Amino acid sequence: MAQKSAAALALIAALSLAAPAAVAQTVQPRPVANTLAPNTFADLAERLLPAVVNIQTTTVQTAQTPPGRGPQQAPQQRRPDAPQFPPGSPFEDFFREFFDRQNPQGQGPQAPQRRGQSLGSGFVIDPAGFIVTNNHVIDGAEEIRVVFHDNQTLTAKLVGRDQRTDLAVLKVESPRPLAAVRFGDSDRARVGDWVVAIGNPFGLGGTVTQGIVSARQRDINAGPYDDFIQTDASINRGNSGGPLFNLAGEVIGVNTAIFSPTGGSVGIGFSIPSAIARNVVDQLRTHGRVRRGWLGVNIQSVTDELAESVGLDKARGAMVSGVPENGPAARAQIRRGDVIVKFDGKDVPDMRRLPRLVAETPVDKTVKVEVWRQNRIVTLDVRLGELEDEPQQASNQQGGRQPGAPAQQGQAPAPILGMTLAQLTPELRARFNIEERVRGVVVTGVADGSVAAERGIRPGDVIVEIAQAEVGTPAQAQERIRAQRDAGRSSVLMMVERGGAQRAVALPVSPG
Repeated sequence: MAQKSAAALALIAALSLAAPAAVAQTVQPRPVANTLAPNTFADLAERLLPAVVNIQTTTVQTAQTPPGRGPQQAPQQRRPDAPQFPPGSPFEDFFREFFDRQNPQGQGPQAPQRRGQSLGSGFVIDPAGFIVTNNHVIDGAEEIRVVFHDNQTLTAKLVGRDQRTDLAVLKVESPRPLAAVRFGDSDRARVGDWVVAIGNPFGLGGTVTQGIVSARQRDINAGPYDDFIQTDASINRGNSGGPLFNLAGEVIGVNTAIFSPTGGSVGIGFSIPSAIARNVVDQLRTHGRVRRGWLGVNIQSVTDELAESVGLDKARGAMVSGVPENGPAARAQIRRGDVIVKFDGKDVPDMRRLPRLVAETPVDKTVKVEVWRQNRIVTLDVRLGELEDEPQQASNQQGGRQPGAPAQQGQAPAPILGMTLAQLTPELRARFNIEERVRGVVVTGVADGSVAAERGIRPGDVIVEIAQAEVGTPAQAQERIRAQRDAGRSSVLMMVERGGAQRAVALPVSPG
């Protein structure tokens, strides 16, 4: 399984589990008080182990194929005289390194291709043979085998997968009904509740660990819908795709990643909550893919400064920094600088919440969107589109601007809030590589140490709006800033374009 590392610390795709084959019925959850510490987890483990499986995948790699293809490092080709250990065993890497030192540069017979193996976990959700795991467990696999708790092995086919949430659904054909488990409600899980993880760490087979819910709604920069459950239940490499259970035996999370400086468990693991997984899994089973709602906006976080600049009582909602043409939001007259505070009747407490709300809303549904605009709430009806498969670019991408230069003669550059502004001309468009469609005033200089410099403004940026009003000349910019100061604002909202992307910036209203 691939390790995602940053400096000494790493987020590592992890988790697995071996599941027993056949119990003829779905395991029925038992109402157990999640707040009470049990004397033993043995009864719970005994009921659940048959529904948890070990996922084994195989890929064929040629000499040109990088050995790290896929989310997990494929083991090197074994020497004929090397001892045999299960893939993922902690002893495997040690002996591979030993025999590589004894036989440098791969001396001896060389195969043009090698078969790489990786391990993960999964769990049965339907006695008919539907199995949930992580997408990174099966990504790039040419063959997928499922090993149950009683060592029955079945070949699985891929039903569907979703990269955005790192989930996949498999199907096996079994001669008899399989033991299965059900999703529970992760939204009811509280920090401090007992949880049990079952998986296949290091290829050691069905392993049961226990812990508590350490935190909720964790954002680990894994994707646009990060809302992970954090747990201290021990999970390691090979646990990826395995279930996280509450004491009722319900799946409230899919174990996906660990945070570790060493590659082993340090008590910080992350699970996809069932509130997200259940909807994705249902769509994968039904359609083989996930259809998500699309609003058609670029958004950014609302800081205290941005909230003050638009008159919000506090930092909340998601600020619209861009509205692509012909999208659902554009057709509904959502504008740059609007702050979305409610979507389809649900509050938007921060930027992170909105993508999930939109994604979970059916395509083509018309919803009411409440935005904060010009010191009041405006309610708009938006008919959602469908999010395309390819992720949209982030709204804060960097453009290929050239360094700043003095404005051309006759452009009357004006110093404003630490910036030198000029009206756009063909010469300035060419100098800063600004597209013809862009309208506004161009920043030709930024004073060292100014707040504008601290907020990331640089020569070549184009200020397209100030206080949600378009500006086309430095004089208009000055007037908008003066109006905000006269209205008692301590900061002013500016919409800044760079490299085809826009973002909102709040600057203190004071002399530059």
